[in-house]
Amino acid sequence: MTQYISRAIAIVGRSSLSCVKRGFHVSPRAMVISVGDKLPSVDLYEDAPSNKVNSAELVSGKKIIIFGVPGAFTPGCSKTHLPGYVTKADELKSKGIDEIACVSVNDPFVMSAWGKDQGAAGKVRMLADTNAEFTKALDVAMDLAVLGGTRSKRYSLVVEDGIVKEVNIEPDNTGLSCSLADRIKV
Repeated sequence: MTQYISRAIAIVGRSSLSCVKRGFHVSPRAMVISVGDKLPSVDLYEDAPSNKVNSAELVSGKKIIIFGVPGAFTPGCSKTHLPGYVTKADELKSKGIDEIACVSVNDPFVMSAWGKDQGAAGKVRMLADTNAEFTKALDVAMDLAVLGGTRSKRYSLVVEDGIVKEVNIEPDNTGLSCSLADRIKV
């Protein structure tokens, strides 16, 4: 147990300087998604409530980037985060990425409209985590009252055939540094 506490202190101490790269679990209660973990199986929604996309099925047999944002149409998400992935989609796919998915705690209609607004069609799939179930399963939920309550920390994952290969969680939960498209190691 002491080794886990030491590792946690080391990461927390560094997190203000750089991206939090998770590679272990601190305790059974703090199960932040980590490298080597299997991506949880949760239903997300694309375009409409009738179009379920199961996260485990989405990543099965593929190499996928999943990035999470605090909210659709918010300034950092709309000016930097999503546009970066839209712009770099072809480059990332040429390096072996099969798909890129953006996840936010929003409804599918909002995610669809945001994707259209950002020109994401064919580049980034816009997935709604309507009840924050996926966000909570990754343990990246946070309370943002200004956006209506439970939202996602800003993060990016590289998942290969269901196994998490890379985790980047912004040290302040919402900043724009390590979870950006140009920081992904493919």
